[in-house]
Amino acid sequence: MANMKKYSSGDYFTKQSLSDRIFGAAVILLSILIFIIIVYPLWFVVIASVSNSNLVNQGLVTLWPKDIRFYGFEQVFEDSRIWKGYLNTIIYVLVGTLLNMVVTMPAAYALSRRDFKQRNGIMMYFVFTMYFSGGLVPLYMTISSLHLISTKAILIIIVAINTYNLIIARTFIANSIPEDLYEAAVLDGCSHFNYFLKVVLPLSKAVISVLILYYAVFHWNDYFNALMFNSNSDHAPLQIVLREILLLNQAFASGNGGVQGGYGQSSADQVKYAIIIVSTVPILCVYPFIQKYFEKGVMIGAVKG
Repeated sequence: MANMKKYSSGDYFTKQSLSDRIFGAAVILLSILIFIIIVYPLWFVVIASVSNSNLVNQGLVTLWPKDIRFYGFEQVFEDSRIWKGYLNTIIYVLVGTLLNMVVTMPAAYALSRRDFKQRNGIMMYFVFTMYFSGGLVPLYMTISSLHLISTKAILIIIVAINTYNLIIARTFIANSIPEDLYEAAVLDGCSHFNYFLKVVLPLSKAVISVLILYYAVFHWNDYFNALMFNSNSDHAPLQIVLREILLLNQAFASGNGGVQGGYGQSSADQVKYAIIIVSTVPILCVYPFIQKYFEKGVMIGAVKG
């Protein structure tokens, strides 16, 4: 080991063949291009939300904001409904995601057990629901018969479990946790319940982080269920409140609010960009905290070379 020759990073690249250098340069350029394609639209929304919308529509705002104004954010945050919508959405995200994980992880563990002979049949039942459903009208009638219309509960339990997320969790537990651990736990007198709590869950942090993100994003962006099954403005989530603000400003821009012309449309455009930021930034702030688990969890089931 002491006689091994150490190479610097410069020596490594100089010893590469010409084809390897070309390939490496192409990968770097492609990565930069993909990065720009992904990041620039996000950056454009940010600068457009604080720029004069007339300049934005004329294509004069490209990299930096011009004629900075915060009318869009003022209109959004001056509406008292926005804070109620934020509070409702936070409740739906926290309670709904907790319910999702309480249902998904035990079900995934049970369906991953090889000694559970009915697991394949039950899994097929779950998969069947991914492709076929009873339709919107029967679903509405069922919810109405349970007296859950226009309640906060329906926006939490409407999707207690997602089949795709269940498959992810089941695959992770079946492939990543050795069966030897269960056999050793049984020899020590451990029950299924204790094994699930003390062994499976601690070893499943990666997939749990991914599922929390998936479920939280779903609840944060849930728009259709709130639109269909809720008519109580006190229970409206953030997405519904933002929709009403946007529609109000569009009506204002078209002249129904008493103002016509460029100023009304310019104001509506600023509100539109502000709404995009208000609705997306909070959920984006969650990602850095679980990023280290995200890659491992997402790559579950990938073909390994």
